[in-house]
Parts: sequence; C-alpha cells; structure tokens
Amino acid sequence: MAAVTAMLEELRDMVPLTAEGAAGRFAVQEWTPEGKSRDGVETSWHKDGIRGWIQKFRSGAVRVSFAVWIRDVDESGCFDALDAVYEQGEQALATFLPGIEHSPLTGHLAEAELTATDKDEFIAAREWTLDERVLTAGVVQQDTDLPVMVVVALEEPAPASA
Repeated sequence: MAAVTAMLEELRDMVPLTAEGAAGRFAVQEWTPEGKSRDGVETSWHKDGIRGWIQKFRSGAVRVSFAVWIRDVDESGCFDALDAVYEQGEQALATFLPGIEHSPLTGHLAEAELTATDKDEFIAAREWTLDERVLTAGVVQQDTDLPVMVVVALEEPAPASA
C-alpha cells in the first residue's frame, strides 16, 4: 500500500494534475506500464499487486485511481457470498485508511461529505479534499458480474471556463 501513498504524495505536488504528468510520475516511481495508451499517454500501470489508471475526461478533469484490493464474486450469485465479499472489502478498506490518514498527506487533507452519487456508487467510502482535488477511498462493485474492489481515486476537477 506504500506504493499508493507514495504516488499520492507525488501527485499532490503536481499543479495542475495532467494525464501526461501523472504518467511521468508512475514511471519515476517504477510502476510497470500495461501498454494501454490513450492520446499518446500510458493510462494503465501496476506495481506490487496494485493496479493504477489515469483517466482524462472530455471536460478536462483528470482522475488517477488505484485498485488496492480485488475479489471476484462467487459465480453462483449467492447473496450470502456477496455479503461476505462486501464485508471483506470493508475490512480491507479499514486496513488501508490509516495508510492515508497517517501519511505525509495528513496535514493537507480535509474531511469531505460523500455526494449522493458517491453514496450510490460505493458500498462504503471516505472522502477528503486535498488542496483543490477530491480524494476518495472506497469499496465498489461497478456491475454484478465484476469484482468487488477497494479503490483510491484522486480527481482534479475540470478547469473553470474563462
């Protein structure tokens, strides 16, 4: 998990947060590219069993995300099994959060309230502002046939139009 907090520290100093700059920081921190390029920028990385992604939206917003824990759901679709995986995800999140809360980022974090969209998207989550950016750590399952993951995402909003 130290690889994620080290990357978050690197990205905090980058103003503005850009896809190109984030890719450069992944390379400097010795993450391995996965060969998924968009607009000439490597967007998918991995290190120490953790996956990282860079997304640039049409609005200009940039998000750097990390999957720090991943579990496939039982193919039987048994709700008991799904609830158990959700619980494991919540435990993994609880284990990961102190890494953020006790990192050098601490003095720059301000607790933020989850939006209605976040509450719908995440099974459990915490959110902070980090300077002008939003840092979210949570348990998510994006579709019933996809794995349950603990993700950490740093997002810089789209630049204000002039």
